[in-house]
Amino acid sequence: MSSILDQFKLDGKTAIVTGAARGLGQGMALALAEAGADIVAVDFLPTDDTQKAVKALGRKCVGVSANLSDRAAIATVVSEARKSFAAVDILVNCAGIIRREDFVNFSEKDWDDVMGINIDAVFLLSQHFVRDVIARGGKGKVINIASMLSFQGGIRVPSYTCSKSAVQGLTRLMANELAAKGINTNAIAPGYMATDNTAPLRADEKRSAAILERIPAGRWGTPDDLKGAVVFLASPASDYVNGYTLAVDGGWLAR
Repeated sequence: MSSILDQFKLDGKTAIVTGAARGLGQGMALALAEAGADIVAVDFLPTDDTQKAVKALGRKCVGVSANLSDRAAIATVVSEARKSFAAVDILVNCAGIIRREDFVNFSEKDWDDVMGINIDAVFLLSQHFVRDVIARGGKGKVINIASMLSFQGGIRVPSYTCSKSAVQGLTRLMANELAAKGINTNAIAPGYMATDNTAPLRADEKRSAAILERIPAGRWGTPDDLKGAVVFLASPASDYVNGYTLAVDGGWLAR
């Protein structure tokens, strides 16, 4: 008789993780590998460190170099993955960027750049992934990376807020259309994490103190804090979870 813990195993599965060169993407790639999955590490930055770490866990890992602001590059990610693996079962849309400026001064370029990576690429890559899963008659898991700003307005980040609100909406839409086809779509909303995106906030002593004061856990999150959530949503343990955005935020939204 199998244990409930067996439902969290990813042996024999392959996961595409975007933004896998560092930070949260790298952390989630390693978590999936620890659970048994092989990894396709996608980034415009070198993924050598991620590949080395995954292989040290005894799993296969290939890197796919892709600038996800380029729609032609997005179209090749799944086909490149299939050159190394017979099937791809999991897609983690983690790649994202942020630009900060007052609303009245926010440039069209900063709007377009952020929306291009944070929502356009999520939609397009998910579409390629889902088409591939359906064509082979398989099952799949899509895990989008949302944000606290999928729930809140934020300050000085208009395109980031809009893109992450859109990620949450797209996650629900995909669940509505795809759940009956054996494809689960959910999202993770990380709280305030110690990553490159939050470096300016952490460097501002006053702002950092204000943020920490509101987090019940009393600390910034780390990539390790997302491991349990991403493995759960990628695994058979979450087969009846659809269209949900799971906050991993140290209690931020509870305040």
